[in-house]
Amino acid sequence: MTEILANYIEQIAAYAPLWGFFLIFLFMTIESSFIPFPSEVVMIPAGFLAWRGELTFQHPWLDLTLAWVAGLAGSMAGAYINYFLAQKMGRPMLHKYGKYFFLPEKTLNRAEEIFREYGELATFVCRLLPAIRQLISLPAGLCNMNLRRFSFFTALGAGIWCIVLLAIGAYFGHLTEALTYQEMVRRGSEMLQQNTVWIILGAVLLTLAYIAAHKWVMRSKTKPQEQL
Repeated sequence: MTEILANYIEQIAAYAPLWGFFLIFLFMTIESSFIPFPSEVVMIPAGFLAWRGELTFQHPWLDLTLAWVAGLAGSMAGAYINYFLAQKMGRPMLHKYGKYFFLPEKTLNRAEEIFREYGELATFVCRLLPAIRQLISLPAGLCNMNLRRFSFFTALGAGIWCIVLLAIGAYFGHLTEALTYQEMVRRGSEMLQQNTVWIILGAVLLTLAYIAAHKWVMRSKTKPQEQL
């Protein structure tokens, strides 16, 4: 499926100078919702085109930045679709009709188990993991996770993920060898698999840094009250 989608993306790349950022937003919205659509086939070619000066402004760093904004915005839009869908439908309806939307009950249960075990931080960490990354928004909606905190953790994880994929694409754009989109996506996916441990480790370190910073801020707020 990934190879077929990569070929499709290569065919519509001719429209990248005019519609590139809109297409990135559209495809990342689809990817981040319940529809199975790998983000690698979108963001890696986007990084490649941006570095080669083949996106709208033909300026590598500007186009990379705007591609990141479009990718993040699309990821957030898709995540909100899942969040509000789960919140409005509820668990029984989601389990009953989820299979018609590529959401089998087994997959939904697994996503909910992860969320209940690791809490709100799962919405951040799982955004950096394949297969489960887009589905973690569903249990967040089912459990009525605070929307502001959901938005923060989702944006943090999705933003990092988009940077990683764009960086891989820019790396391929820097190479002199000719690559088809299919080869690019395949090699990029292999790089992600080989470095999954480092990605997870980075996510854990960022999570610990956030917890430490949050505790420090809360402690700073309580000290003046104690002095009074």
